[in-house]
Amino acid sequence: MPLVASYNIRKAIGSDRRRRPERILEVLAELDADIIALQEADRRFGARQSAIPPHMLSEHSDYRPVPFDIRAGSIGWHGNALLVRDTVTILRHMPLVLPALEPRGAVLADLRIGGHELRVVGMHLDLSGLWRRRQARAILSHIEQQPTKLPTILMGDLNEWTASSGCLHDFAAHYKIAHIGPSFHARRPIARLDRILTGDGISVEEAGVHRSLIAQTASDHLPVWARVHLHR
Repeated sequence: MPLVASYNIRKAIGSDRRRRPERILEVLAELDADIIALQEADRRFGARQSAIPPHMLSEHSDYRPVPFDIRAGSIGWHGNALLVRDTVTILRHMPLVLPALEPRGAVLADLRIGGHELRVVGMHLDLSGLWRRRQARAILSHIEQQPTKLPTILMGDLNEWTASSGCLHDFAAHYKIAHIGPSFHARRPIARLDRILTGDGISVEEAGVHRSLIAQTASDHLPVWARVHLHR
């Protein structure tokens, strides 16, 4: 059963305010997931290059980024990136443009793993509840417009503090929300901002928050994970 995860890496800046991408790589190794959605994966200013230097990712991890190739030195789109193991085949990928006041986006990839095909969407939604709902509806519309239908997993930092309203209400009309504990703030998590949602053809066998010592300092979010069963 594949293991998927989502992690807001805060541009590799830890709770000690130091940029240490090697700590993020340690957390990724601990997660040992097959597919990982990253948020805030690019630096905010300048050339907005990857917070994890691509050579470090290739030399010191078991992951490769889905190649969106939008900006030189970046591994994603508006900070959203998807990482996969060599056992995962990338079939198709695209950035998703979202309505926003500030730069926001999502990324989509169709993948094959263990003989199954699935669609994965990584996202980081707005701080504004109004714009989060607009972005959720845009993501749902993008998925509906895809030329093929595939079992779909949505992952990311939704910035939604309430479980039964806002953008989660919009997503819940089409996807099941995995039961995952609080992941923010990493040192003392109280908010369930990071979510994993699954569509038809996918069941969540177990899910949780990764709370290792290194994860508590590597970012201000803890990673969340789910082990899923893909139905034929």
